[in-house]
Amino acid sequence: MRVAYVCTDPGVPAFGCKGASVHVQAVLEALVRRGDEVHLVTVAARGRPPSGLAGVRVHHLPLDATRDAAQRERRVRRADAGAADALARLHSSLGIDLVYERYSLWGGSAMEWAAAAGVASMLEVNAPLVEEQASHRVLVDRRAAEDAAHRALSAAGAVLCVSDGVASWVRSRVGTTDRIHVLANGVDTRRVTPADRPVAPAAGTPFTIGFVGTLRPWHGVPTLADAFAALVASDATYRLLVVGDGPLAGELRTRVDAAGLSSHVELTGAVRPDRVPDLLRRMDLAVAPYPPIDDFYFSPLKVYEYLAAGLPVVASDVGDLSSVLDGGRLGVLTEPGDPAALAQAVASLRADPGLRDRMSRAGRRHAVEDHDWSKVVETALARAAVGAPTSRRRASSELGERDAAAC
Repeated sequence: MRVAYVCTDPGVPAFGCKGASVHVQAVLEALVRRGDEVHLVTVAARGRPPSGLAGVRVHHLPLDATRDAAQRERRVRRADAGAADALARLHSSLGIDLVYERYSLWGGSAMEWAAAAGVASMLEVNAPLVEEQASHRVLVDRRAAEDAAHRALSAAGAVLCVSDGVASWVRSRVGTTDRIHVLANGVDTRRVTPADRPVAPAAGTPFTIGFVGTLRPWHGVPTLADAFAALVASDATYRLLVVGDGPLAGELRTRVDAAGLSSHVELTGAVRPDRVPDLLRRMDLAVAPYPPIDDFYFSPLKVYEYLAAGLPVVASDVGDLSSVLDGGRLGVLTEPGDPAALAQAVASLRADPGLRDRMSRAGRRHAVEDHDWSKVVETALARAAVGAPTSRRRASSELGERDAAAC
């Protein structure tokens, strides 16, 4: 199958290090492993593709940089319109079986082109971007952004939402339809694997708490800092490994230094995705300390990576996280924004190596059986009613030709 994967969001570099970039790469790699021919249509192709994506053909949409918000919006909209032209050229020369788009704030042209051309399509929606942009950044022309969302959502053959919260936002734009499906994020369980060592004892050796993600206010970084300070005050063998960078990195570093915890904390900054598995294997337990958030709509990649790495998880009880952690079977759920509750949950898990071992095994099994990216992508293709892998289709075709010859 020939797939055109479209992402016209300039904030999501296809070969970058941020969570959204990891998501893009994971889907592309799953398609490549299926044997599909993959074409990437994007405005942000900077960076070197990982080895598994060397065969992906990149079609770059030019986008001029500017600091003016209104002008930037207009330029991104023009770049998005160019996606339709790129798809038309590709379809004319080679033929496209599926357009798979990651929804972006100004995206709409790709889904409309696919509908007009009679090509199967699906739109993956990871967040209510209009609301995000208006609340956390700058949105000059909200009406145009709402129009782009409505166009894309209405034209898509299937709409894949990463959480119930995202699906609710989609339905508020286009109504209830059987084209809308909820499909959580995944993890590459071949790349992310557990550490080859025994579960850490309850006491007497360093115990590393881990966090992976962009350091933004809605990821609970202040809560994590306060909880860790309390833990070290009770036991100096605690360590904290923070993997990622972001707007709150400076504040976190300042808090760590002011509390005299520098020797207990390692801040890696931004790292390449291929380094993350080794860093996860250095952790004994991992956290997702989200603050209280109304309409929590995330499907956190970090949590699936934690589970695939066999790490017991302590997470805030918000959104779909209770379901992801099977009501507490795969981790401990705590009151969001409560450092004392977070510290207590970590300490209790540390004190029970047997429970940590059971959670580790159960989490790994759950990630492999239900959330490996290969299964997520296969389910997505089924929702769009497309997609036997190229090798499978070729085998079926050859079998049919043999049967015809035998007749």
